[in-house]
Amino acid sequence: MTDKERDRRISDLGTLKALAHPLRIKVYRGLTVARAATASQLAEQVDEAVSLVSYHLRKLAEYGLIEEAEPRSTDSRERWWQPASDGVRIRDEDFRDAPEKAAAHTAASRLFLEQRNEMYRRYLDERAHWSPEWSSAAESAESILRLTADELAALGEDMLALVRRYEERARAAEAAGGTEGRENVAVHWYTFPFRP
Repeated sequence: MTDKERDRRISDLGTLKALAHPLRIKVYRGLTVARAATASQLAEQVDEAVSLVSYHLRKLAEYGLIEEAEPRSTDSRERWWQPASDGVRIRDEDFRDAPEKAAAHTAASRLFLEQRNEMYRRYLDERAHWSPEWSSAAESAESILRLTADELAALGEDMLALVRRYEERARAAEAAGGTEGRENVAVHWYTFPFRP
């Protein structure tokens, strides 16, 4: 296992295409949530054949997005995987210099948006099954601001820093045995200019 990067910046077309596959991003997200898992465990999560999930895990590893993890069981036949970084960042500026790169970035962004929307739709469909405490804590909001491009960039960095503080607190609490009452929480935000 290597020391994980905070966020891996994906700036090459090959790695972007490797991640931007509908099943691969689900497997990657499942691995991020689990922090370490086998192909069998992930196959059960995404409801696909183990051999297919194994293939996609190898593709993610080929591009350095995931890596082998220390075994979590005594079964030597099991191969454990973990994300190679805490997250990934994909910036528009890295894919503007060629039409093929721009098109791939747009397609990947649309796929990520569709999957995030599906996660939120699933939550909305299941909201009645969450406790009132969790349903009240969940948030959906929209803010319309008048900003400069520099202010928009700073807002994004501030939001990421805030999320990272909560992530660090949660990991420290879990390391100290504080797992009671914790659930996986998705934080999605989009900051973008628009004209009415």
